[in-house]
Order: sequence, then structure tokens, then C-alpha cells
Amino acid sequence: MTFPLFSAPLREPSQFVGFAGNRIDRQAENRSEDTLPAALADPRLRVLQTRGGRLYLKINGADADAYFSLDEARGLGAKLEHAVLLGMGDAGPVIMAPGAIEPDDLPEGLKAIDHRSVYMQGLVSPETLGELAQGAALLTWHHTHRFCGRCGHATEMRIGGYKRICTNCAAEHFPRTDPVAIMLAVREDFCLLGRSPHFAPGMYSALAGFIEPGETIENAVRRETFEEAAIRLGRVAYHASQPWPFPYSLMIGCFGEALNEDIAFDGKELEDCRWFSRSEVRDMIAGVHSGGIVVPPPGAIASHLIRGWAEA
Repeated sequence: MTFPLFSAPLREPSQFVGFAGNRIDRQAENRSEDTLPAALADPRLRVLQTRGGRLYLKINGADADAYFSLDEARGLGAKLEHAVLLGMGDAGPVIMAPGAIEPDDLPEGLKAIDHRSVYMQGLVSPETLGELAQGAALLTWHHTHRFCGRCGHATEMRIGGYKRICTNCAAEHFPRTDPVAIMLAVREDFCLLGRSPHFAPGMYSALAGFIEPGETIENAVRRETFEEAAIRLGRVAYHASQPWPFPYSLMIGCFGEALNEDIAFDGKELEDCRWFSRSEVRDMIAGVHSGGIVVPPPGAIASHLIRGWAEA
């Protein structure tokens, strides 16, 4: 019998979701107090800037450019003292810095567009979108971890943004990623989709929830599906993952084998949840469902789960 690894596709499903195109060389093993200053001294440096969850873009007609030179970034007052080093790109080092100018006050030719819209509208390349996910998650983590969780004193950034040190007790704090299970429960020719109150009109999606301490991915998938819809799952299979910088999550996509059909939900976290046939889901994907129901956009991992099942 062939070991499953060697029959897997060369390009895993995770490479086809939004925010997953990051090709930066993070050079994690070489990070030190000198790496960010060295990047700032490199004439090839490119700077990404974000403020209030919105990415600064240079707009020229239909083209959008997210990269600024060091001089351009300084001219806009970028907070380089709070910049994080993403790593080495094909054209040189890349950093992300908090922007100083309110989005509505940017000079002509510049716009600040929220990260989700940058992704939804395909305004930048997959590689740049991946860098955005890395940098935005890091900056958000730094913003929310300015004080030590051990003694409460201020912390300071170190090694280009990949550690904070407490100025009082010297405790070390490292950037975190929150794992989220997102799952498509299936039975025969039906899949389970739910609708949260904050979704766009007509949109249904896979269920999702945070993985808790001491819990496997598979058990989180089973627990969340039962808690949200009273559906018990048997076998669980991993499909793909997706970096999700809202604020710093990793979406872990799975399929689950449904063992019962009766759905129950509380009407709070989900306002609706139901089984959809494969033919219905195909209509939803094509945008021709008779009830106007749609699935998430193609770059979302939920969409990949749904499409992967519907088109199998």
C-alpha cells in the first residue's frame, strides 16, 4: 500500500485560499536585535503601512500598489519605531509599519482600504495579500500586548517584532495565533450550512469555532458542530488551512461525517441552519439558487470546503 503522503497533490489545498500566498523568506532562525535596523538600512526596503485595519495603497487608475520606499513612508510619517520585519522578499526586505495619517486624510493618489475589501476585491497580488496577513496579525498582537501578563508592567518589542520583553520582570512574550476549526458536516448528498446574523444577505457558510486548550482539531470539530447544530460527527478529515488576520487566527478546515439528521440551534449564534443538497449547493456556487442563497467568496476557506464537496 502506498503511503498517503506520496499520493497527495504537489500543491496542497491551502495554497488556493486567500491570505495564503505569502512567499516571504521569514529567516526566523536569524532574527536578532540587528535584523530590523539592517532592513531599514537596505536601499531595497519596501514598506507596507496600515492604520485602523486599512491598508495604504497608491492608486493609479485601476492599479493599486501597496509598497512604499523608506523615504515615501517617512514622508507620510510612518511609525517606523513600531514596524515589524516580515522577512526577505524577491526584491529585498519587507516591513509593515503603523500609518500615522488617518485614512480619510491621505493625500491625493493614496487610499486606505480595509483589509477584508483588499482581499475581496483582489486589489493586490496573492503574495502581497499573504504579507498583509502576516504583518497585520503581528501589529495587532503588539497593540494588544503592551503590558506584561505576569506583572502588569510595560513590555518592549524585540527581534524585529517577534518577541516582547517585560521591562520589570523580564518575562518573554511571543506572538500568538488563535486556531479556529471550520467544518463542513456532510451525509450522503447533503451538507450542513448555517447563517450568522452578521453575514451578507443570503449567505450561508460552514460552521466554525475556536479550538480550546487541551483539545484536538478533530474533537473541536465534533464539539462545535454539536454545540451549534446538535449534529454528531463520526470521522473527521482535515482539508486545508488559512491565515486569517481578524485579528490573528488560523482557520483549520475539515470535513465531518454526520451521524444524525435532526438539527437544533439556539437562534443567537446562528439565525438559521439547514441541510442543502449537492444540486442546491452547485446552484448557490453558480449564483442561480432560486432562493437567492449564496456561498462565501472563492478565497474563503469555507468556500473551498463547500466547493470541494459539491464538485467531488
